[in-house]
Amino acid sequence: MQWAGDGVPHPDEGGAVPSAIVLAIDTKPLPRRRRLPAFFGIALVTGVAATAGLLVEARQLVDEVQRVPDVAASLSPASSTVDNYLLVGSDSRALGDPNTGETGGVSGNRSDTIMVLRYDRDDGTAALLSIPRDLYVEVPGHDGRRRINAAYNDGPAVLVQTVQTALGIPVHHYVEIDFYGFKTLVEALGGVEVCFWFPTRDLNTGLNITEPGCHLLDGTQALAYARSRYYEEYREGEWRMDPTSDLGRSTRQRNFVDLSLQTALAEVKADPFRAGELVRAISAAIRIDGDLDPFDAGSSLRRAVGAGLVSYSLPVVPVTVDGNAVLELGDAAGSVLDFFRGAGPAPPAP
Repeated sequence: MQWAGDGVPHPDEGGAVPSAIVLAIDTKPLPRRRRLPAFFGIALVTGVAATAGLLVEARQLVDEVQRVPDVAASLSPASSTVDNYLLVGSDSRALGDPNTGETGGVSGNRSDTIMVLRYDRDDGTAALLSIPRDLYVEVPGHDGRRRINAAYNDGPAVLVQTVQTALGIPVHHYVEIDFYGFKTLVEALGGVEVCFWFPTRDLNTGLNITEPGCHLLDGTQALAYARSRYYEEYREGEWRMDPTSDLGRSTRQRNFVDLSLQTALAEVKADPFRAGELVRAISAAIRIDGDLDPFDAGSSLRRAVGAGLVSYSLPVVPVTVDGNAVLELGDAAGSVLDFFRGAGPAPPAP
């Protein structure tokens, strides 16, 4: 049985409820599972495959990972001590995919999740910073401020420039994960198990879980779960909307990717000869900058991830600008940003 998150007390029964699901029940901070960024799951899968003598094939597949041609010029020069990876979760079909039943007029790419992974080469530690998509910042090439996720509409290079200029964080590598592309991985796996405490639905994406419990979701259903922005649970005789909105959606997307990778790793351990098929599926969902080597990066981060990533949320405050609800940096943001800038010590773990 695999739940979409860590266990915390169930609100009714005193049992364990996954964090991805409890977001619709309780908005207080929850323990964060230390996840390996999805891109580096390729290195783990191929590492298992190597024991069966399949490394050459896996290496060839990894070399076929798509590159982002226009982002290299915007990256910061390599550092001797720290590597910062900008990790972007995108939804390439937005609301226009008829397979999920989504409706609406949005099309093209959009950035739903933005994080910075900081890897310290000296001590082998790593930390992850989540940047809210509604953070209001200056975007190069535009007058005035706008939400940071809007920078992605102008391309990955502009998003990199925005993180570097608006937040002062150097970006050495760029990694993009396409949630729609992970649908192919789920289908190659024969489905991914996600567990729900209550009947759950989203009328926009087509998510429809009629009974509580663990369900094997196919690619279309898993994508409907990951994309859900109007996530509802049927509790105490009525449908209740997830009050966390995009925060809950981002959590479900991370769980979707994480569950897919964990299932893939289990499959490869059971049958290493499946590695080629699964690496091909993962590779189709990833784009990286032209200088990044998946094997080298995965090898560097393995020890750090095993010891546990420290996750930080950027301190922000809600404000209203011209009638729009956005977020601005809070007073406590300075120490967190200085750490990721390489200009200060690590703040206390949250």
